[in-house]
Amino acid sequence: MRIALYQGSPQPLDVAGNLERLQQQAQVAASRGAELLVCPEMFLTGYNIGSEAVARLAEAEDGASAMRVVEIAQANRIAIVYGYPELGDDGRIFNSVQLIDAHGSSLGNYRKTHLFGGLDRAMFSPGDNHFPVVELNGWKVGMLICYDIEFPENARRLAMAGAELILVPTANMEPYDFICQVTVRSRAHENQCYLVYANYSGAEGEIHYCGQSSIVGPDGSVLAMAGRDTALLSADLELRRVHEGRAHTPYLQDLRSELHREPRSD
Repeated sequence: MRIALYQGSPQPLDVAGNLERLQQQAQVAASRGAELLVCPEMFLTGYNIGSEAVARLAEAEDGASAMRVVEIAQANRIAIVYGYPELGDDGRIFNSVQLIDAHGSSLGNYRKTHLFGGLDRAMFSPGDNHFPVVELNGWKVGMLICYDIEFPENARRLAMAGAELILVPTANMEPYDFICQVTVRSRAHENQCYLVYANYSGAEGEIHYCGQSSIVGPDGSVLAMAGRDTALLSADLELRRVHEGRAHTPYLQDLRSELHREPRSD
């Protein structure tokens, strides 16, 4: 499967403009043979927009913006993963990502479970215990958001549930370049899966994003990596590399999970 990843500067508060940008990038990615396009965290609205704007712009997972993404996916025959502020049925607002396939079906919606600092906590509620692994074009796919990938338990949980590919829309900022350069590769290798890390570039208010989005193989090798400017990356993924990697480096098989449960206090 060929995957494309879009890295660009945020366009805060401009949902219509971001949907148009999504259409443009989907068209280019599809023309290059990509079956899936991954965009950054909170792509539809921008990330650093404040609680009032988030409350105003939040939509249900099947809201008007989602329906527009469905149209874009169908028109370009490409699956799309995008970040957005989700308005839950109970009125809570979540930092979410959704995967829409090339036929326009929603395959999965994930709510960020690990909120980063005061900025995240001022805008969002944390997601509940729901880590979907879905099937896309013969691949088992899981999703996380930004800070989530910095907790090894999250990626391991998806891998243990069968995920062969983990998609991570993100809004990682300076000075956390280490995450882009090292942590992402480590998570892919220790779980013997592909990992796609889609970050912003440029600035948004006082935040300066560090770019360096990447597509990483199950052995931790970098298949494609952006610098700090706008980029549309692509790479070909081979399912056999996941199977071969897990046979050669059987971390998941050799893991003694009984040793990692919550310890008893005797």
